[in-house]
Amino acid sequence: MLKQFSFIIPTLNEEKLLPTLLKQLTGPDLKSEYNYEIIISDGGSKDSTVKIAEEFADVVITHNNPPKQNIAQGRNIGAQKAHGEILIFLNGDVRIKDPKLFLKIINEKFYKSKFLAMTCKVEVFPEESKLIDKLFQSFYNYYFHFLNLAGLGMGRGECHVIPAEVFHDSGGYNTELAAGEDFELYKRLRRKGKILFERKLTVYESPRRYRKLGHFRILFTWLINSIYVFFMNKSLSKNWDEVR
Repeated sequence: MLKQFSFIIPTLNEEKLLPTLLKQLTGPDLKSEYNYEIIISDGGSKDSTVKIAEEFADVVITHNNPPKQNIAQGRNIGAQKAHGEILIFLNGDVRIKDPKLFLKIINEKFYKSKFLAMTCKVEVFPEESKLIDKLFQSFYNYYFHFLNLAGLGMGRGECHVIPAEVFHDSGGYNTELAAGEDFELYKRLRRKGKILFERKLTVYESPRRYRKLGHFRILFTWLINSIYVFFMNKSLSKNWDEVR
């Protein structure tokens, strides 16, 4: 049955943070107003992620065999099972600042528009945010917005919104990339049309990676991988290590 939207969430050992996002998306007010499905594409979780997903999601896909599945593969597999006209990719460790506003703007400003993709601001969970988080995220939100205006294309994988037809015609995420697959897809899409960076919308992410690795190390990793993706169509990182 055709849906208006499909939420596609790749997961791997997200039992701590996934429930918050799924509870946001299964609120009765949202479900009654918008026609959407929730798809969990799990990469082989060893905790209770799949059990949690089965409680809330409409479709749960599991990958339990080697080799290890990367996030690009997880997203593509989820998209293959989707029935929505618009695919909304979210990471399992995010939560939406205002779910009603999120869907309202997608519905009114993006759905049936000429934009080929959409993204929004990403910030750290407010209750865990530090000054360095605010500075780091503020810089990157403006920088990524500028890249889309400049014609290069960019959208962090925390939130990608793409019409299903556009996604499938593009070939989806490049599964050969362990990192930078989000940038690479939006780079390809921007060559064919415009991308909407909606500054009125925010998704929050966990600061766990910043706390473990540090902002400057992450900044350097992002920079190097983006250069490799842009010029050589491959990522320097061979694996994107799990941080839980």
